[in-house]
Amino acid sequence: MNAWWIVLGVVVALPVLLWIGLHVAAVPYPAVCEAGEVSASVPLPSELPAPVTRFYQTVYGDEIPAIESAVISGRARLRIAGITFPSRFRFSHVAGQDYCHDIESTLFGLRLMRVHEAYVDGRSRVELPFGVTEGEPKVEQAANLGLWAESIWLSGVFLTDERVRWKAVDEHTALLIVPYGEAEETFVVRFDPATGLIRTLEAMRYRSEASEEKTLWLNEILAWDERNGFLVPSEASVTWLDEGTPWAVFRVEEIVYNVDVGELVQSHRR
Repeated sequence: MNAWWIVLGVVVALPVLLWIGLHVAAVPYPAVCEAGEVSASVPLPSELPAPVTRFYQTVYGDEIPAIESAVISGRARLRIAGITFPSRFRFSHVAGQDYCHDIESTLFGLRLMRVHEAYVDGRSRVELPFGVTEGEPKVEQAANLGLWAESIWLSGVFLTDERVRWKAVDEHTALLIVPYGEAEETFVVRFDPATGLIRTLEAMRYRSEASEEKTLWLNEILAWDERNGFLVPSEASVTWLDEGTPWAVFRVEEIVYNVDVGELVQSHRR
C-alpha cells in the first residue's frame, strides 16, 4: 500500500513541478555594451500609400533614420511540441541583408534547448539539438520572410532599401513587396485605424523543408513603445493560421542600432 501512495505522489507531483518550472522566466542575454548612433536620415518620400505615410509620420516624423544594423534582445514564450517554454532571444540584423538568431528555451531557468539560425548571403543554416538544416530552398524562403518581418524593429529599411516597395490597397492596408533573390515576396500589412501603427504583417510561408504547401503566417504587433527616440514594437506574436493561436510571443527588452554585427553574423555561417 505504501508503494502505491509513493507512485500516486510522484504522478501528482511531476505535473506540478513541470508547471512551476515552465513559469520560471529565462534570464535575459547580457546587454550589448557598444551603443551605435543613428544620425543620418532621409526625407519621407512623398508618394506612398496613405496608411504608410501616416505610419512613418507617427513613428519617425518627416525624416527616416538610416539604420544599417540592429541587435534586438528580449524574452519570449515558445510553444514546442504542444508545451510553452520560457525563452530568451537575440536577433542580430544587417539591415535588409542578413541575420542570425540565438534562442534558448529553459526549464526552471536552466537552458533546455538552444537554437542557432542564420540567413547570410541568401543562404540559411538552422542548428537544432537534433540536427542541422542547411541550403534547403523552402527553409530559405521562410528565412527571407523572417528577415523582412523582423525588420519591423528597424522599419526605416522599408523605405531606404531601394529593392523594397509599397503598393496601395485601401485606407488601412498596403502591400509590402520585398526582394527574394531574383524574385519578390509580398506581405499584406494592416494598420490600426486608431493609431496608424502597423498591426499585422501576413505572408505565405513554408513551415519546413518537408512542407508541400505554404501556410498563411501572421505576425501581430501587440504593443509599441519608445526606444532610442523611435516607436518600435515592444511585444509581438507569431501564428500559423491553421493552428489558430500564437506559437511564439516575443517581448523586446533592448534594441541597439548601428553596431558592428558583421563578424557575428558571418560566424554563424560554418
